[in-house]
Amino acid sequence: MSSDPETNPEIGKSVVANGIRTNYHDLGQGRPVVFIHGSGPGVSAWANWRLALPSLATRFRIIAPDMVGFGFTDRPLGIQYGMDAWVSQLLGLMDALDLPQVDLVGNSFGGALALAVAIRHPRRVRRLVLMGSVGVRFELTPGLDAVWGYTPSIEAMRELLDLFTHDRELVGDELTERRYQASVRPGFQEAFSVMFPAPRQRWIDAMASSEDDIRAIPHQALVLHGREDRVIPLQSSLRLASLIARSQLHVFGQCGHWTQIEHADRFARLVADFLLEGDLEELRPL
Repeated sequence: MSSDPETNPEIGKSVVANGIRTNYHDLGQGRPVVFIHGSGPGVSAWANWRLALPSLATRFRIIAPDMVGFGFTDRPLGIQYGMDAWVSQLLGLMDALDLPQVDLVGNSFGGALALAVAIRHPRRVRRLVLMGSVGVRFELTPGLDAVWGYTPSIEAMRELLDLFTHDRELVGDELTERRYQASVRPGFQEAFSVMFPAPRQRWIDAMASSEDDIRAIPHQALVLHGREDRVIPLQSSLRLASLIARSQLHVFGQCGHWTQIEHADRFARLVADFLLEGDLEELRPL
C-alpha cells in the first residue's frame, strides 16, 4: 500500500509526541477516546480499528495513534522499545492535543499500555476498555509466539491471520496479500523483529502490571475477549475482570482474537454504551 497520505488511508495527521513524530487519526467530535492497536506484524491504527471507527466517530472524538515501532510513526534511531517509551509517547500525544483526560480502548498489546497509563497516571484516564488484553502474567501461547516470531512470507501471514480469526472465511487471499505487503514496508519488519525476540515469555512479563496495582485501579472498565482466542488466552481477561473492582466482562462466542473485526457492530455498540453510561457526569479527576 502506498505511503502517500493522499492515497493511503493508514496515514492520518502528524504531531510530535514526547519527541516522536506520531501518525494518528482524529475523527468525530465529543468526549475524547484514544484507541490503542495491537502488536501484530504490519499493524497500524487504521488496519486495527478501521471497521469500528466510523460508527463510533458519530458519538465521540476518536484518536487512534500508531505507537512507536508500528505503522507510520517515526522510528528514532536507538529507541528502546518498552512500556516506558510507549506510555511517554501516549501521554505526549495527549498533551500535544490538549487532552487532560480521555477514555482508553486497548487491543491486546494496547490493553497492557492502557492499563499502565491508568496505573501510572490515573487522573489522565476516565474509563478503560480492554479487549483481548495483555497486562497480567500468563504462559506464552503458541499463537502469540508465532505472531511475535513472524518472518515475512505470504504463507506465514496466512497462518497468522488464520490464528487471529475464528471465522476462516474472513481470511482470503486479498487480506493476506494486503497484510503481507504491510509487514514488509521499509523499516516495519526491522523494528518488529527486534521488539519481541525469543525467548518471548519475558515480554509478556514485562508488559504485565502488578496485580496489587491492578486491584487499586479506581476506574470503570469493560473487559472484552473472544472465547476462541488462540493468541491471548481467555483466562487473561477473566483474571483482569476479577482484579478490577469496577469492571464488566463480555465474552464473544465464535470469536478469535479479532473481536473488533469479527464482531465489529456488536463491539462498537458495547463500547459506545459503556462509555456513554452516566454521560451527564463531568470528566472529573479521580
